[in-house]
Amino acid sequence: MTTTLPLTGTSNGVGANAQRPDGTVKVRGEFAYSSDLWHEDMVWGTTLRSPHPYARITGIEIAEALAVPGVYAVLTHEDVPGLNRYGLEHADQPVLADDVVRYQGEPVALVAADHPETARRAMKRIKVSYEVLEPITDSEAAVDGVGASLHAGGNVVRHVRIRRGSSEASADVVVSGVYEVGMQDQAFLGPESGLAVPDTEGGVDLYVATQWLHVDQQQIVAALGLTTEKVRLTLGGVGGAFGGREDLSMQVHACLLALHTDKPVKMVYNREESFYGHVHRHPAKMYYEHGATSDGRLVYVRARLFLDGGAYASSTGAVVANAATLGVGPYTVDNVAVDCWGTYTNNPPCGAMRGFGAVQAAFAYESQMDKLAVACGLDPVDLRIRNAMSEGSVMPTGQVVDSAAPVAELLERLRARPLPAERDFDLRHMPGGVSNTTHGEGVVRGVGYAVGIKNVCFSEGFDDYSTARVRLQLVGGEPAATVHTAACEVGQGLVTIMQQIVRTELGVEQVTVLPMDTSIGNGGSTSASRQSYVTGGAVQAACAAVRARLLESQALPARTRVVGGKLVDVAGSVVGDLASLLDSASFDETVEWRHRPTQPLDPETGQGNAHVQYGFAAHRAVVDVDVELGLVKVVALDCAQDVGKALNPQAVLGQIQGGSAQGLGLAVMEEIQVVDGQVRNPSFTDYLIPTVLDMPPMAIDVLERPDPNAPYGLRGVGEPPTISSTPAIAAAIRAATGLALERVPVRPEHITGT
Repeated sequence: MTTTLPLTGTSNGVGANAQRPDGTVKVRGEFAYSSDLWHEDMVWGTTLRSPHPYARITGIEIAEALAVPGVYAVLTHEDVPGLNRYGLEHADQPVLADDVVRYQGEPVALVAADHPETARRAMKRIKVSYEVLEPITDSEAAVDGVGASLHAGGNVVRHVRIRRGSSEASADVVVSGVYEVGMQDQAFLGPESGLAVPDTEGGVDLYVATQWLHVDQQQIVAALGLTTEKVRLTLGGVGGAFGGREDLSMQVHACLLALHTDKPVKMVYNREESFYGHVHRHPAKMYYEHGATSDGRLVYVRARLFLDGGAYASSTGAVVANAATLGVGPYTVDNVAVDCWGTYTNNPPCGAMRGFGAVQAAFAYESQMDKLAVACGLDPVDLRIRNAMSEGSVMPTGQVVDSAAPVAELLERLRARPLPAERDFDLRHMPGGVSNTTHGEGVVRGVGYAVGIKNVCFSEGFDDYSTARVRLQLVGGEPAATVHTAACEVGQGLVTIMQQIVRTELGVEQVTVLPMDTSIGNGGSTSASRQSYVTGGAVQAACAAVRARLLESQALPARTRVVGGKLVDVAGSVVGDLASLLDSASFDETVEWRHRPTQPLDPETGQGNAHVQYGFAAHRAVVDVDVELGLVKVVALDCAQDVGKALNPQAVLGQIQGGSAQGLGLAVMEEIQVVDGQVRNPSFTDYLIPTVLDMPPMAIDVLERPDPNAPYGLRGVGEPPTISSTPAIAAAIRAATGLALERVPVRPEHITGT
């Protein structure tokens, strides 16, 4: 008698709402974050930072700090044994400032002591003499060569030109605008933290919250003057990232102190220091001109974008490329001239943040589309649909969009959704109502739409890959698998996705994900919405290699599947038992997996197949605005997004909701206030982020239009909702007020004019 089984993996495989293994402990407050790390013999490290945005260091005196009881070490740039420079794209940032400080908060010295308060007291006794210099704080002026050169080669980090079609194209209808986006913070709740433990042979183990273990390792090795084998990294529990952990913060500092004191060193930033200790979203100033036919078909887009990279390069070069290549949005237009500059200034360093250059451009081009709709006498949704990309459309870079691009469908789905009910004048539902600041007299409602485009994975010829090891064996009499990668789980649910893939591919329920560390090959950065794609692809490929070896050992056909612990042929008949096969054997494979190649942009024209994949999302925002007080309440923020394939539908919804919340923050409240290079609000008292009172209900349409080039047809999910949510909310506020509102976040004074 033959038993038949369905040709699927397990009930918790790809496509299921599999439970997160870290979910329960996080909800209960039992999860161990990197700030919870502990060692019996550890000491505490702290950092002395510059109070000036630009100054020359003329002297450092550490004797008084060293004399404080309980102090083990005080280090300056002279104690950096290797290269006193690091950086993601350019090694331009000092581990500890030597001759010049280029931003407020730049690290100057380190202290290790037996107690964090002792370390802070000693830090205050370090005497640094400065010659204060005139800071450069305007990115557009930096491009024009105004002020001193902050780095060799001038103050332009990168200039990207996109040229397609005719530069002389003319149009019946022309609209233009100047748009600005403020500096947004990632505002992750877990501050920078880690524990460095020296070994007995001159090496060090670092346990740290980060986004990219191997690139951290490379930069630490260079600064310490050690071999790679002597610096080992293990991922600590990460309390959010959103791009802010791609760059180094305390990593080298903790290792330096540990090697100098021969003791484990723990470093944990407080909230104020965290604002100084990581990069932020680039503030932007953008000049746009759109030309269209009288019936609203785009003829040309011309734009100049200026992104303020702050004191050091970080990932500014890549952010500039994204802002430029995605700078006209998800629209078909034959004639494009876009210039985007990223600059050095004495403002805080800026780098990766969710949306990575596409956020800034989307606010500008979507504002322009609304303006163009008015000029053409068209509904703003109709105008967008008329110009919407679809599969086969050509990007401004000349790249053909070769998978689904359902831009029009996303917009149509949103428009078809019922609008929320009219206001009931419950004070709790009014802008500022919970504070009793309004009774609703000056409240008006507005509706706005926006759609955005984002690249997925790394671009421009970058060797983008991930490494995965999968082992299949018998554990406790049951078939089980282990997965090992260096891909960082930062809260997005990657651990769950890897388990689901293994269950699907190998048909076993018990899947253990080993700690992420540098003992295995590079997993790449947890950024660019890439981990499900690239590490998911690596895990899938490693499973395939394990399955091939298993079947080969039994001389079974390659199309035989492993389902529910059984070997199943193509007809669904059971032909073997996995537990019996694993009783005397195990199978272990490591795979390095790459997506299809990309290519650099042509430096003159910006043409080239620079990106792997494109993701699309659209939002409809409904807002109530108290025009007398300038207060805004987002009443609804509905979203439609194509995800290719929802590997974990519940996790997908969480990503869309979270990304939309960050977009809402940028639209109406989040901005680091920087005046003359000085940060004025480095705290969650004065830097405001959305709470449960600010987030509205969200109706979400998840489209699944598979990408044939991607594992399971998936499409990166995490960033697109951040891109379209901000301009949708801004559009709704404009609709309510009739104001131009060419800057985000929209502040009360922008609405009231006071």
